[in-house]
Amino acid sequence: MPLTLVTVPCLSDNYAFLLNDSDTGATLLVDIPEAEPIIAMLQQRGWSLTDILITHHHHDHIQGLAGVVAHDAYLRVTGAAADAHRLPPLSRAVSDGDTFVFSGHTIHVLDVSGHTLGHLAYYIPDAGAVFTGDSLMALGCGRLFEGDAPTMWASLQKLAALPPETLVCSGHEYTAKNAEFALSVEPDNAELIARAARIAADRAEWHPTVPSVLSDELATNPFLRVYLPKVKETLSLTGHSDAEVFAALRARKDRF
Repeated sequence: MPLTLVTVPCLSDNYAFLLNDSDTGATLLVDIPEAEPIIAMLQQRGWSLTDILITHHHHDHIQGLAGVVAHDAYLRVTGAAADAHRLPPLSRAVSDGDTFVFSGHTIHVLDVSGHTLGHLAYYIPDAGAVFTGDSLMALGCGRLFEGDAPTMWASLQKLAALPPETLVCSGHEYTAKNAEFALSVEPDNAELIARAARIAADRAEWHPTVPSVLSDELATNPFLRVYLPKVKETLSLTGHSDAEVFAALRARKDRF
């Protein structure tokens, strides 16, 4: 595979992602929390940036754009057509179900509104990766700042339907805290217990826990597991719909 994926820590707990095609030299960036670490990584790798994908409008995902553009002026910037009024100027405005091509590789656009309205995820089969911003996160999901629980639950179901080996490239290092919450919901989940231990070891060495693997999220992320009778029982919501249980779980996490 000619594609190389690099996770770039930014700010205090954000991540950006670089994807380079070694055959063409093209490099794609997902989200721009700050310019300096991204530029440093590009220089370290000897890569030239050609494309930027924006997941959503929050400042900690777009504020580095001016600095990156100043370094590489000729960039294609892609973001949500529905959110274009509060994004930086776009070269390409896209919507749910659209596809476009980066260096010969097809990118699938998914509307994953919930954290914000107009939030996008980008699935790149050739990279085996989906870039989810603040929708599906490692052992968690984003707060519902603009969308409602049924909207976010539908968005998570789109992502859960991707191939289980897909890398989930999410926007923040929240995994250790998310693991604490997940254990409060499923304290007897053996895979979760083992994953939480790995996360603690990784964070003790300051290693990123992102990206994660979708199969691990399906096995351990409580927000993807609200359909399970045991989870519904834990929340005293046996007989309720999955969306209702998700809403209760998200509210419980907000208070955690």
